[in-house]
Amino acid sequence: QRPLSTMGRCAIQIVMGPAGSGKSTYCQAMQQHCATIGGARGRRVNVANLDPAAENFNYEVAFDIRELISVDDVMEELGLGPNGSLVYCMEYLLENPEWLHDNLEAFDDDEYLILDCPGQVELYTHVPVMRRVLDRMRVWGYASSMVGVFVVDATFLTDTSKFLSGSLLSLSAMISLELPHVNMLSKCDLVSEEAVEKMLGTESAVQLWEFEEHGQLALAQAKATREDDDSKETAEARKKIEIRRRKRNRLTEAICTLLDDFSMVSFCPLNIMDEDSLDHALQIVDHAIQYGEDLEVKGAEGDDSLE
Repeated sequence: QRPLSTMGRCAIQIVMGPAGSGKSTYCQAMQQHCATIGGARGRRVNVANLDPAAENFNYEVAFDIRELISVDDVMEELGLGPNGSLVYCMEYLLENPEWLHDNLEAFDDDEYLILDCPGQVELYTHVPVMRRVLDRMRVWGYASSMVGVFVVDATFLTDTSKFLSGSLLSLSAMISLELPHVNMLSKCDLVSEEAVEKMLGTESAVQLWEFEEHGQLALAQAKATREDDDSKETAEARKKIEIRRRKRNRLTEAICTLLDDFSMVSFCPLNIMDEDSLDHALQIVDHAIQYGEDLEVKGAEGDDSLE
């Protein structure tokens, strides 16, 4: 292991989230946005790809793990499936940490880096490869300059079960990785503002599920009224459905209670088509690691020297 460095390190966003949630699009939008804002908050954002299964992206790449190893190569040479190949690639990165270390060392302490990470959930949970990668980065001196950004698709808002699932994944990543953490609700341009405000304005996960449950009961009662079938077979089928519904609801209520007990999951809505929304998201992420405070001090010192 390399010794812990006492030198300053560049700020790093660790961008995570389920496959298809918009991680690469988020990285691209942040890179472009930061290049256009002026003043002290303007900066050049470097984006690196840490997903060996990535196919294409539109941002300017600082470095790419596929230069070291890729899922396609592993599948071809070892005959593994997509998920097994991805785990193999990330474990290969752990066995060759100097590649990542050398690429990170190329950035000065006043630079800004976004790491576009794989979306497979198992890498953050029961196969904690990403935790081990981040532990290496902590040893190299990046502990105080890393922030996790977990991206969840806003279209999950149309289905309470999906939204609760995304919240549970986010909580799992927060606990597993132990980083300053921001949950980003992407693709808000595809969902009405009313739906976003209604979902995020609900006080608790338990309350959110109660609203959903009441809606399901109303639909079931309306359907039963329309069918108006009192046969023995229909009554038995309804009884079985009700038993399954109650069992599922008990599990969902337990998950909701878990989310409420931790009281750690909240979301920042993001519309990449809106510059104000992008700027608000960037401010939240910057605040999580106090990015810019040292830079402002340096700027003040420079101003004094000119007087």
